[in-house]
Amino acid sequence: MIRVIEKGDKVSLPFSRGILTRSITSVGIDVDLAYSIAIEVQEELVKKGKTIVTKDEIRKLTYQKLIEKGFKEEAKRYIFWRRFRKMKVPLIILLGGPTGVGKSTIATELAFRLGIRSVIGTDSIREVLRKIITPELLPTIHTSTFLAWKELKGTVTDSPIVAGFESQVSAVTVGINAIIERAVREGLNAIIEGIHVVPGFVKVEGEMTFMYMLIARSREDLEARFYERTRYSKRPADYYISHLDEILEIQDYLIRRAKKFNVPVIENVELEETVSKIMEDIMQKTIEIMKGKGLDLLEEP
Repeated sequence: MIRVIEKGDKVSLPFSRGILTRSITSVGIDVDLAYSIAIEVQEELVKKGKTIVTKDEIRKLTYQKLIEKGFKEEAKRYIFWRRFRKMKVPLIILLGGPTGVGKSTIATELAFRLGIRSVIGTDSIREVLRKIITPELLPTIHTSTFLAWKELKGTVTDSPIVAGFESQVSAVTVGINAIIERAVREGLNAIIEGIHVVPGFVKVEGEMTFMYMLIARSREDLEARFYERTRYSKRPADYYISHLDEILEIQDYLIRRAKKFNVPVIENVELEETVSKIMEDIMQKTIEIMKGKGLDLLEEP
C-alpha cells in the first residue's frame, strides 16, 4: 500500500485515486480521463517501488502526465490550484444574479472543485430574518424579491420594482456582510450565492474575496431554466414565469450595478464554461496578488 505524507509531517494517509481524480477534474479534465491519469500515477509509483510518497511528488508526477497528454493549460491550472490550497489562503467567492439563473448550481460545482465546504445561500439569511422580524416592521423581506415593491409605503420616483428589491437587499446584506467579516477575520473559505449579492451593498473585504454576477443570455433561456428546475424542485415554473418581466428588470439593474463596481458579468449558459471562467479569473487575479508578494505559483515543479 502506498501512503502519502506532507513534507515535514509524520502523519500519513493511504493513496487515494478518488481524491487525485477530483483534484484533476477541478481543472476541467473529464472525470473518466482524470481517473485514468490517477491510475497511471498510482501504477508508476508502484513500479518505482514507492511505499511512502510526499504530496509534492504526486503533484509533480500528475503535472508530468498532463503535459505528456497535451494538456498544457490544464497542467498549469493544476499546479496553481494545488499550490494555492497548500498555502491555506482563505478564499471567499460571492455569486450574484437574478432568480433562476443557476447560482446555486454554479456555487455547488465551485465548492466541489475548490474543496470549499461552506456554501451559503442568501435565501437562508432572509429566512432567518423573517423569523425574527415581523411583517409589520419590515414587510419587504416577507415576499419574493420581485414582489417586494408591493410592500413599499409612500411614492417611489423611479422603478418601484427596483426600489422594493433594494429594500429587501438592504436588510439581507447586513447578514451577508457579517458572514464575510467573520470569514475574513477567522481565515475561512466560503461561497455566498444569491440574488441579494449586489455590488455596492455587499462589502468585498479582503484581497482574496471575489464577486461575480451571473445572468441569463435571454428571456427564453431564463424561462427554460424555470421549467428545468421543476424536475427537482417543488417550486412551480408558472409562478416565476408570470413574473418574468419583473425578474428581467432586476437582472438589468444587477448588470448596471456590476458594471458600475467593476464586477465581472458572466452569461451562465453552460456549467463547465461558467465555472472555468470564474476559476480562471480567480487564478489570474491571485497570480498578480502573489507576484506582488514575491511568490510565483506557476513555476514548474
